[in-house]
Amino acid sequence: MSAALPILSLRGVRKRFGLDVALDGVDLDVRAGEVLAIMGPSGSGKSTLLHVLAGVHTPDEGEARYLDARVSELRETDRARLRLSEFGFVFQFGQLLPDLTALDNVALPLLIAGRPRRHAARQARSWLEQLGLLEHAGKRPGELSGGQAQRVAIARALVTAPRVVFADEPTGSLDSLTSEQVMTTLLELARGSGTTVVIVTHDARVAAYADREVVVRDGRVSGVGILA
Repeated sequence: MSAALPILSLRGVRKRFGLDVALDGVDLDVRAGEVLAIMGPSGSGKSTLLHVLAGVHTPDEGEARYLDARVSELRETDRARLRLSEFGFVFQFGQLLPDLTALDNVALPLLIAGRPRRHAARQARSWLEQLGLLEHAGKRPGELSGGQAQRVAIARALVTAPRVVFADEPTGSLDSLTSEQVMTTLLELARGSGTTVVIVTHDARVAAYADREVVVRDGRVSGVGILA
């Protein structure tokens, strides 16, 4: 696939929650292999934009596509399958399961996908080793520092070899030094495998790691949204 072709695209997307307009006629393309930062103030619609791109929300109007699939027209079961097999997610607070060890948290997406437990554990251990966390494999999230927990979340997002990683304020709860370490780790691993990364952030320091950025204000996108 040519790098010039969009892996994700939105056309004329509108999304409302009650009387609130979250997205108001958004057009956006995301290239395969690029790192895109979506910026904007709180309440601007940037997280909703990410969720529509990822098939978590369906637009009220317009179209959302992933490659040749019209994600906005898929059934929820098919969109869930797509998110499990093609997408990875990193959230602000990691959202690790507190009763599982770091190893089991990373292995979980593979187990849900039906992979054998031995294979899932081997892959999870490999990712924890790459992230310098193998010695913490048996610890639960409450026993990890914020930076360690976010790196576990990165391992969980990448363990299925996704084509796209969506990161929603991935460093929002971290100090500046740990934020830099987490972003460097995420993008080195993603770029090494050609993974597309879409990052929602309000932090210009985080956006500086991206290849391109768009700004969301009042549900509309400014900046370079449509690929030439």
